[in-house]
Amino acid sequence: MAPLSEPAVRLIPLGGLGEIGLNMMLVESGDDLIAVDCGLMFPDADEMPGIDYVIPDFTYALAKRDGFRAVFLTHGHEDHIGALPYLLRETSVPVFGTPLTLALVAERLREHGLYEGADLRTIRPRDRIEIGPFTVEPIRVTHSIVDGIGLAVGTPVGTIVHTGDFKLDPSPLDGEPPDYRRFAELGGEGVLVLCSDSTNVDRPGHTRSEVEVGRALAERFARAPGRIIVATFASHIHRIQQVLTLAAQGARRVALLGMSMQKNVAIAAELGYLRVPDELLVPLEALASLDPVRQVILSTGSQGEPNSALALMAAGEHKYVQVQPGDLVIISARVIPGNERTIGRVVNALYRLGAEVLYEDNAFVHVSGHAAQDDLKLMLNLTRPRYFIPVHGEYRHLLGHARLAESVGLEPDRILLIEDGTGVEVTKTSACIAGRFPAGRILVDGKSVGETGAVVLRDRQLLAEDGVIAVAITVDRSGAVVAGPEIASRGFVYVKENAPLLEELKAVVLAALAEEDTEAASDREVVAARVRTAVRHFVSARFRRKPVVLPLILEV
Repeated sequence: MAPLSEPAVRLIPLGGLGEIGLNMMLVESGDDLIAVDCGLMFPDADEMPGIDYVIPDFTYALAKRDGFRAVFLTHGHEDHIGALPYLLRETSVPVFGTPLTLALVAERLREHGLYEGADLRTIRPRDRIEIGPFTVEPIRVTHSIVDGIGLAVGTPVGTIVHTGDFKLDPSPLDGEPPDYRRFAELGGEGVLVLCSDSTNVDRPGHTRSEVEVGRALAERFARAPGRIIVATFASHIHRIQQVLTLAAQGARRVALLGMSMQKNVAIAAELGYLRVPDELLVPLEALASLDPVRQVILSTGSQGEPNSALALMAAGEHKYVQVQPGDLVIISARVIPGNERTIGRVVNALYRLGAEVLYEDNAFVHVSGHAAQDDLKLMLNLTRPRYFIPVHGEYRHLLGHARLAESVGLEPDRILLIEDGTGVEVTKTSACIAGRFPAGRILVDGKSVGETGAVVLRDRQLLAEDGVIAVAITVDRSGAVVAGPEIASRGFVYVKENAPLLEELKAVVLAALAEEDTEAASDREVVAARVRTAVRHFVSARFRRKPVVLPLILEV
């Protein structure tokens, strides 16, 4: 442990180290702290049925609210900005970001009714922001969204470099390459800690350039015999630009499907990040009047989301678009882990409708926004950090990045492999694990934040797997049954076709109540418990299933 007199800075990950998404890192010096990103995670529907989002636990940051100086955002993806509305409900703190990032944040805050009171401050690469004991400098990086930055955070003990999500694309579509020079200069000046994106550490070589995707898409557009439907992330402005440019070159018109696609295109065009040729964009109704060879539909739904435009088209349920033979559907996005089956169902449905479908498994229609192994090595060599913390990824990604750092010469005792809630304390001369800090996953279920817990999720899973049986009984004050039991079932058996089984269940319930002593029988909670136990035992013995049993005891 460092001497008490030696200044120290803590790095405390609240999310993003141990999972994909939920990114948030605190940097703390004395009583002051800043946050890097404030993102959410989309839940696994099988593990968290009914949950809309997962956000970080802000307990520690809120406990330090008097010294909570700012949130710095690296880019505008939901897994880096999506939890901001929930943080800003609890505390007022300045939010720094590049123009597009803040424009996307503003949209989210308007949806939550928080925009008017928000303190949003625009920053650009090479700016220097002094706030509390920190000096923060944005550094341009490339990613799958424009306006991405890393951060160099000057602290009382040295410089901490946080890459954000990045790849090293030497020829990006907007002509704004990563700031290799500034990373190298920082390395020459001395980087105390590097926190670097680990998402693609298992991919060898370099991540390919966005320009290469444009060339591949151009070939597909030129050969398409009819209508083209492209599904991609609404935040991927460069990919959207490529589609718009190719459509204009082929004398096609473009209709936008999906609210987020329409909003993001409008925002990016207004800020000058997107060049939209005159008269290229038309309403869907006007597009339908053109020959198929002149039509392009740019849609959301690249992950097969159930209510997205692409999923509705695949199911034949879209109000305005019916997929037909001759259509070319391009899913121009990486499959997010966990979405494979959902996307597979959409692809199969599109094929059944007669469309030709191109996606990551059968065609080159996408490049990642994250650095592969050679790019990660280059970042390590440019910055030459004293200490290294892999960030942004599941444990296997963090471990792979730690091993990669060893392969370029970083000593194992200078690599700190941590996960959410494990703090690191660094001084000018040392680094060590600083113990555990409050960190966890807060579930957002509609307007409920943090109120849905493990018990509710377990009940939802039981309902999904084994259904529910409701038993209604009317008793008098002595506990004698005067009506019922009436039995209803959902997800267990179809009542109308299982009358004999329901009669057996009624007999089991009545037998269980007949065993009850007079004093206990007058207690409705005791009666409900006896009914629940009897039904569970009967169903478990007969069917080896465990439905949720709901006794409804009425008293007259």
